[in-house]
Amino acid sequence: MQKLQPVKALIIDLDGTLADTAPDFVVAINQVRAELDLAPMHSDAVMRMVGKGAEHLILSMLKLEYPEDQANAKHTAVLERYFHHYQAVNGKYAQLFPGVREGLQALQQQGFRLTCVTNKSLQFAEDLLQLTGIRHHFEFVFGGDSFARKKPDPTPMLETCRALTLSPEQVLAIGDSENDARAARAAGCPVLILPYGYNHGEPIQTIESDGIVDSLMVVAELLASVNTQ
Repeated sequence: MQKLQPVKALIIDLDGTLADTAPDFVVAINQVRAELDLAPMHSDAVMRMVGKGAEHLILSMLKLEYPEDQANAKHTAVLERYFHHYQAVNGKYAQLFPGVREGLQALQQQGFRLTCVTNKSLQFAEDLLQLTGIRHHFEFVFGGDSFARKKPDPTPMLETCRALTLSPEQVLAIGDSENDARAARAAGCPVLILPYGYNHGEPIQTIESDGIVDSLMVVAELLASVNTQ
Protein backbone atom coordinates (compact mmCIF):
# COMPACT_ATOMS: atom_id res chain seq x y z
CA MET A 1 0.00 0.00 0.00
CA GLN A 2 1.47 3.34 -1.05
CA LYS A 3 1.06 6.33 1.24
CA LEU A 4 -2.12 8.23 0.35
CA GLN A 5 -2.35 12.00 0.37
CA PRO A 6 -5.46 13.82 1.60
CA VAL A 7 -8.24 13.98 -1.01
CA LYS A 8 -11.56 15.79 -1.26
CA ALA A 9 -13.63 13.53 -3.51
CA LEU A 10 -13.91 10.00 -4.87
CA ILE A 11 -14.66 8.55 -8.28
CA ILE A 12 -16.20 5.10 -7.75
CA ASP A 13 -16.80 2.45 -10.41
CA LEU A 14 -20.13 0.58 -10.50
CA ASP A 15 -20.02 -2.97 -11.92
CA GLY A 16 -17.74 -5.15 -9.82
CA THR A 17 -17.04 -2.31 -7.37
CA LEU A 18 -20.36 -1.23 -5.89
CA ALA A 19 -22.57 -4.04 -7.14
CA ASP A 20 -22.22 -7.62 -8.27
CA THR A 21 -24.04 -7.28 -11.58
CA ALA A 22 -22.70 -10.50 -13.09
CA PRO A 23 -26.05 -12.32 -12.86
CA ASP A 24 -27.78 -9.55 -14.84
CA PHE A 25 -25.15 -9.71 -17.60
CA VAL A 26 -25.31 -13.48 -17.81
CA VAL A 27 -29.11 -13.59 -18.09
CA ALA A 28 -29.20 -10.91 -20.81
CA ILE A 29 -26.32 -12.45 -22.79
CA ASN A 30 -27.88 -15.89 -22.71
CA GLN A 31 -31.26 -14.54 -23.82
CA VAL A 32 -29.46 -13.04 -26.83
CA ARG A 33 -27.63 -16.29 -27.48
CA ALA A 34 -30.91 -18.20 -27.38
CA GLU A 35 -32.24 -15.94 -30.16
CA LEU A 36 -29.11 -16.76 -32.17
CA ASP A 37 -29.56 -20.51 -31.53
CA LEU A 38 -26.31 -20.57 -29.53
CA ALA A 39 -25.69 -22.55 -26.35
CA PRO A 40 -25.72 -20.65 -23.03
CA MET A 41 -22.43 -19.25 -21.72
CA HIS A 42 -21.13 -19.89 -18.22
CA SER A 43 -20.94 -16.84 -15.98
CA ASP A 44 -17.13 -17.00 -15.75
CA ALA A 45 -16.82 -16.72 -19.53
CA VAL A 46 -19.21 -13.78 -19.66
CA MET A 47 -17.42 -11.89 -16.88
CA ARG A 48 -14.06 -12.11 -18.66
CA MET A 49 -15.60 -9.89 -21.35
CA VAL A 50 -17.21 -7.33 -19.03
CA GLY A 51 -15.73 -3.93 -18.23
CA LYS A 52 -15.30 -2.06 -21.50
CA GLY A 53 -18.94 -1.32 -22.26
CA ALA A 54 -21.80 -3.19 -23.88
CA GLU A 55 -20.41 -2.71 -27.40
CA HIS A 56 -17.21 -4.53 -26.48
CA LEU A 57 -19.11 -7.22 -24.59
CA ILE A 58 -21.36 -8.10 -27.50
CA LEU A 59 -18.61 -7.97 -30.12
CA SER A 60 -16.41 -10.21 -27.96
CA MET A 61 -19.25 -12.69 -27.58
CA LEU A 62 -19.93 -12.72 -31.31
CA LYS A 63 -16.25 -13.26 -32.15
CA LEU A 64 -16.33 -16.44 -30.10
CA GLU A 65 -18.89 -17.86 -32.51
CA TYR A 66 -18.39 -16.23 -35.93
CA PRO A 67 -15.55 -15.09 -38.22
CA GLU A 68 -14.63 -11.46 -37.61
CA ASP A 69 -16.43 -10.11 -40.68
CA GLN A 70 -19.66 -11.88 -39.71
CA ALA A 71 -19.33 -10.78 -36.08
CA ASN A 72 -18.91 -7.16 -37.17
CA ALA A 73 -21.87 -7.42 -39.54
CA LYS A 74 -24.15 -8.79 -36.81
CA HIS A 75 -22.92 -6.43 -34.09
CA THR A 76 -25.42 -3.55 -34.33
CA ALA A 77 -28.54 -5.72 -34.51
CA VAL A 78 -27.39 -8.06 -31.72
CA LEU A 79 -26.42 -5.10 -29.54
CA GLU A 80 -29.94 -3.74 -29.86
CA ARG A 81 -31.35 -7.09 -28.75
CA TYR A 82 -28.94 -7.17 -25.82
CA PHE A 83 -30.07 -3.72 -24.68
CA HIS A 84 -33.69 -4.90 -24.95
CA HIS A 85 -33.04 -7.87 -22.69
CA TYR A 86 -30.70 -6.04 -20.32
CA GLN A 87 -33.22 -3.27 -19.70
CA ALA A 88 -35.65 -5.91 -18.45
CA VAL A 89 -33.16 -7.53 -16.03
CA ASN A 90 -31.00 -4.54 -14.98
CA GLY A 91 -30.78 -4.70 -11.18
CA LYS A 92 -33.16 -7.66 -10.94
CA TYR A 93 -30.43 -10.09 -9.90
CA ALA A 94 -27.66 -7.66 -8.85
CA GLN A 95 -26.62 -7.16 -5.23
CA LEU A 96 -24.44 -4.61 -3.47
CA PHE A 97 -21.12 -5.98 -2.28
CA PRO A 98 -20.55 -6.22 1.50
CA GLY A 99 -19.53 -2.93 3.07
CA VAL A 100 -20.72 -0.77 0.18
CA ARG A 101 -23.74 0.80 1.84
CA GLU A 102 -21.88 1.38 5.10
CA GLY A 103 -18.80 2.65 3.28
CA LEU A 104 -20.73 5.20 1.25
CA GLN A 105 -22.46 6.46 4.38
CA ALA A 106 -19.16 6.77 6.25
CA LEU A 107 -17.46 8.59 3.36
CA GLN A 108 -20.34 11.02 3.04
CA GLN A 109 -20.37 11.66 6.79
CA GLN A 110 -16.67 12.48 6.58
CA GLY A 111 -17.48 15.16 4.02
CA PHE A 112 -16.15 13.54 0.86
CA ARG A 113 -17.86 14.34 -2.43
CA LEU A 114 -18.82 11.13 -4.19
CA THR A 115 -19.19 10.45 -7.90
CA CYS A 116 -19.91 7.27 -9.84
CA VAL A 117 -18.16 6.75 -13.19
CA THR A 118 -18.93 3.60 -15.15
CA ASN A 119 -18.69 2.23 -18.68
CA LYS A 120 -22.33 1.14 -18.36
CA SER A 121 -24.71 3.41 -20.29
CA LEU A 122 -25.88 6.31 -18.14
CA GLN A 123 -29.57 5.35 -18.05
CA PHE A 124 -28.77 1.78 -17.00
CA ALA A 125 -26.38 3.13 -14.34
CA GLU A 126 -28.95 5.57 -12.97
CA ASP A 127 -31.62 2.86 -12.87
CA LEU A 128 -29.31 0.41 -11.08
CA LEU A 129 -28.22 2.97 -8.48
CA GLN A 130 -31.86 3.83 -7.79
CA LEU A 131 -32.88 0.16 -7.53
CA THR A 132 -30.09 -0.59 -5.07
CA GLY A 133 -30.96 2.48 -3.00
CA ILE A 134 -27.60 4.28 -3.19
CA ARG A 135 -28.14 6.94 -5.88
CA HIS A 136 -28.54 9.70 -3.27
CA HIS A 137 -24.91 9.34 -2.19
CA PHE A 138 -23.55 10.57 -5.53
CA GLU A 139 -23.20 14.18 -6.59
CA PHE A 140 -22.56 13.13 -10.19
CA VAL A 141 -23.11 9.92 -12.15
CA PHE A 142 -21.43 9.52 -15.54
CA GLY A 143 -21.86 6.56 -17.88
CA GLY A 144 -20.09 5.10 -20.86
CA ASP A 145 -22.11 7.32 -23.17
CA SER A 146 -21.54 10.52 -21.16
CA PHE A 147 -18.23 11.34 -22.88
CA ALA A 148 -16.51 10.71 -26.20
CA ARG A 149 -14.35 7.93 -24.71
CA LYS A 150 -14.74 5.25 -22.05
CA LYS A 151 -12.31 3.92 -19.45
CA PRO A 152 -9.42 2.99 -19.73
CA ASP A 153 -9.16 6.32 -21.54
CA PRO A 154 -8.65 9.08 -18.93
CA THR A 155 -11.40 11.30 -20.39
CA PRO A 156 -14.16 10.21 -17.94
CA MET A 157 -11.85 10.81 -14.97
CA LEU A 158 -10.67 14.19 -16.22
CA GLU A 159 -14.19 15.35 -17.04
CA THR A 160 -15.41 14.25 -13.60
CA CYS A 161 -12.60 16.20 -11.92
CA ARG A 162 -13.61 19.19 -14.04
CA ALA A 163 -17.23 18.83 -12.91
CA LEU A 164 -16.03 18.72 -9.30
CA THR A 165 -13.70 21.71 -9.94
CA LEU A 166 -10.90 19.74 -8.32
CA SER A 167 -7.47 18.73 -9.59
CA PRO A 168 -6.97 14.99 -10.28
CA GLU A 169 -4.61 14.53 -7.34
CA GLN A 170 -7.46 15.64 -5.05
CA VAL A 171 -9.77 12.88 -6.33
CA LEU A 172 -9.30 9.23 -5.37
CA ALA A 173 -10.50 6.60 -7.85
CA ILE A 174 -11.91 3.30 -6.59
CA GLY A 175 -12.36 0.36 -8.96
CA ASP A 176 -11.99 -3.36 -9.48
CA SER A 177 -10.16 -3.63 -12.79
CA GLU A 178 -7.19 -2.60 -14.87
CA ASN A 179 -9.52 -0.30 -16.83
CA ASP A 180 -10.19 1.75 -13.70
CA ALA A 181 -6.52 1.90 -12.73
CA ARG A 182 -5.27 2.81 -16.21
CA ALA A 183 -7.86 5.59 -16.55
CA ALA A 184 -7.02 6.98 -13.12
CA ARG A 185 -3.26 6.78 -13.67
CA ALA A 186 -3.48 8.53 -17.03
CA ALA A 187 -5.65 11.27 -15.51
CA GLY A 188 -3.33 11.77 -12.53
CA CYS A 189 -5.73 10.45 -9.87
CA PRO A 190 -4.61 8.14 -7.06
CA VAL A 191 -6.37 4.78 -7.28
CA LEU A 192 -7.27 1.91 -4.95
CA ILE A 193 -8.49 -1.49 -6.12
CA LEU A 194 -11.14 -3.69 -4.51
CA PRO A 195 -10.41 -7.44 -4.76
CA TYR A 196 -13.84 -8.97 -5.37
CA GLY A 197 -14.71 -7.63 -8.84
CA TYR A 198 -14.15 -8.94 -12.34
CA ASN A 199 -10.94 -7.57 -13.96
CA HIS A 200 -11.49 -9.60 -17.14
CA GLY A 201 -10.48 -12.80 -15.33
CA GLU A 202 -6.96 -11.53 -14.58
CA PRO A 203 -5.37 -11.44 -11.08
CA ILE A 204 -5.81 -8.04 -9.42
CA GLN A 205 -2.20 -8.22 -8.20
CA THR A 206 -1.12 -7.40 -11.77
CA ILE A 207 -2.88 -4.02 -11.63
CA GLU A 208 -0.70 -0.96 -11.09
CA SER A 209 -2.43 0.93 -8.29
CA ASP A 210 -1.79 2.61 -4.95
CA GLY A 211 -3.06 -0.42 -3.09
CA ILE A 212 -5.64 -3.19 -2.74
CA VAL A 213 -8.28 -2.76 -0.04
CA ASP A 214 -10.86 -5.26 1.18
CA SER A 215 -14.00 -3.11 1.01
CA LEU A 216 -15.37 0.40 0.61
CA MET A 217 -15.68 0.55 4.39
CA VAL A 218 -11.92 0.02 4.63
CA VAL A 219 -11.45 2.90 2.16
CA ALA A 220 -13.46 5.13 4.50
CA GLU A 221 -11.33 4.07 7.46
CA LEU A 222 -8.10 4.69 5.53
CA LEU A 223 -9.19 8.14 4.41
CA ALA A 224 -10.33 9.06 7.92
CA SER A 225 -6.80 8.30 9.09
CA VAL A 226 -5.09 10.11 6.20
CA ASN A 227 -7.19 13.27 6.48
CA THR A 228 -6.60 13.60 10.23
CA GLN A 229 -2.81 13.29 10.06
